[in-house]
Amino acid sequence: MIEIAHAMGQTGEGAAQGGGLAAFLPIILMFVIFYFLLIRPQQKKAKAHQEMINNLKKGDRVITSGGIHGSITSLDESTATVEIADKVRVKVTRGSIAALSQSAQSE
Repeated sequence: MIEIAHAMGQTGEGAAQGGGLAAFLPIILMFVIFYFLLIRPQQKKAKAHQEMINNLKKGDRVITSGGIHGSITSLDESTATVEIADKVRVKVTRGSIAALSQSAQSE
Protein backbone atom coordinates (compact mmCIF):
# COMPACT_ATOMS: atom_id res chain seq x y z
CA MET A 1 0.00 0.00 0.00
CA ILE A 2 2.85 2.39 0.78
CA GLU A 3 4.48 1.61 -2.56
CA ILE A 4 1.31 2.67 -4.40
CA ALA A 5 1.13 5.97 -2.51
CA HIS A 6 4.83 6.62 -3.18
CA ALA A 7 4.36 5.92 -6.89
CA MET A 8 1.38 8.27 -7.07
CA GLY A 9 3.38 11.03 -5.40
CA GLN A 10 6.11 10.81 -8.03
CA THR A 11 3.75 11.16 -10.97
CA GLY A 12 2.09 14.12 -9.25
CA GLU A 13 5.43 15.94 -9.02
CA GLY A 14 6.18 15.29 -12.69
CA ALA A 15 2.82 16.71 -13.71
CA ALA A 16 3.38 19.81 -11.60
CA GLN A 17 6.71 20.51 -13.28
CA GLY A 18 5.20 20.28 -16.76
CA GLY A 19 2.30 22.49 -15.73
CA GLY A 20 4.59 25.38 -14.71
CA LEU A 21 4.92 26.77 -18.23
CA ALA A 22 1.23 26.19 -18.89
CA ALA A 23 0.41 28.24 -15.79
CA PHE A 24 2.29 31.26 -17.18
CA LEU A 25 0.76 31.01 -20.64
CA PRO A 26 -2.47 32.91 -19.72
CA ILE A 27 -0.43 35.68 -18.08
CA ILE A 28 1.76 36.01 -21.15
CA LEU A 29 -1.31 36.03 -23.38
CA MET A 30 -2.94 38.77 -21.26
CA PHE A 31 0.21 40.90 -21.52
CA VAL A 32 0.23 40.54 -25.32
CA ILE A 33 -3.44 41.55 -25.48
CA PHE A 34 -2.85 44.57 -23.21
CA TYR A 35 0.11 45.61 -25.34
CA PHE A 36 -1.83 45.60 -28.61
CA LEU A 37 -5.06 47.05 -27.18
CA LEU A 38 -3.74 49.64 -24.73
CA ILE A 39 -0.01 50.33 -24.74
CA ARG A 40 0.75 50.43 -28.48
CA PRO A 41 -2.15 52.75 -29.47
CA GLN A 42 -1.25 55.11 -26.63
CA GLN A 43 2.38 55.24 -27.78
CA LYS A 44 1.29 55.95 -31.37
CA LYS A 45 -1.01 58.75 -30.20
CA ALA A 46 1.76 60.31 -28.08
CA LYS A 47 4.18 60.12 -31.01
CA ALA A 48 1.65 61.81 -33.33
CA HIS A 49 1.04 64.56 -30.73
CA GLN A 50 4.79 65.17 -30.34
CA GLU A 51 5.18 65.36 -34.12
CA MET A 52 2.31 67.88 -34.31
CA ILE A 53 3.95 70.02 -31.62
CA ASN A 54 7.31 69.93 -33.41
CA ASN A 55 5.67 71.00 -36.72
CA LEU A 56 3.83 74.05 -35.32
CA LYS A 57 4.37 77.27 -37.21
CA LYS A 58 3.36 80.90 -36.97
CA GLY A 59 -0.26 81.45 -38.03
CA ASP A 60 -1.52 77.97 -37.12
CA ARG A 61 -4.91 77.93 -35.41
CA VAL A 62 -4.67 75.79 -32.27
CA ILE A 63 -6.67 74.57 -29.31
CA THR A 64 -4.94 74.39 -25.94
CA SER A 65 -5.53 71.62 -23.42
CA GLY A 66 -7.57 74.16 -21.43
CA GLY A 67 -9.92 74.60 -24.39
CA ILE A 68 -8.71 78.03 -25.50
CA HIS A 69 -8.85 78.63 -29.27
CA GLY A 70 -6.40 80.99 -30.89
CA SER A 71 -3.72 81.48 -33.47
CA ILE A 72 0.02 81.28 -32.94
CA THR A 73 1.80 84.62 -33.27
CA SER A 74 5.29 83.52 -32.21
CA LEU A 75 7.15 80.37 -31.25
CA ASP A 76 10.03 79.69 -28.91
CA GLU A 77 11.84 76.46 -28.10
CA SER A 78 9.46 75.59 -25.27
CA THR A 79 6.67 78.17 -25.50
CA ALA A 80 4.18 79.56 -27.99
CA THR A 81 2.38 82.88 -27.94
CA VAL A 82 -1.26 82.44 -28.87
CA GLU A 83 -3.52 85.34 -29.81
CA ILE A 84 -7.00 84.56 -28.47
CA ALA A 85 -8.63 87.91 -29.35
CA ASP A 86 -7.57 91.20 -30.92
CA LYS A 87 -4.42 92.34 -29.09
CA VAL A 88 -4.88 89.63 -26.41
CA ARG A 89 -1.94 87.26 -26.37
CA VAL A 90 -1.25 84.37 -24.03
CA LYS A 91 2.06 82.57 -23.67
CA VAL A 92 1.64 78.80 -23.25
CA THR A 93 4.01 75.87 -23.22
CA ARG A 94 4.11 73.89 -26.43
CA GLY A 95 3.02 70.74 -24.60
CA SER A 96 -0.26 72.35 -23.57
CA ILE A 97 -1.34 72.70 -27.20
CA ALA A 98 -3.78 69.84 -27.65
CA ALA A 99 -4.63 70.03 -31.34
CA LEU A 100 -4.74 72.08 -34.48
CA SER A 101 -8.08 73.73 -35.14
CA GLN A 102 -10.25 72.18 -37.87
CA SER A 103 -10.08 75.32 -40.01
CA ALA A 104 -6.26 75.10 -40.04
CA GLN A 105 -6.30 71.39 -40.92
CA SER A 106 -8.56 71.82 -43.96
CA GLU A 107 -6.28 74.47 -45.53
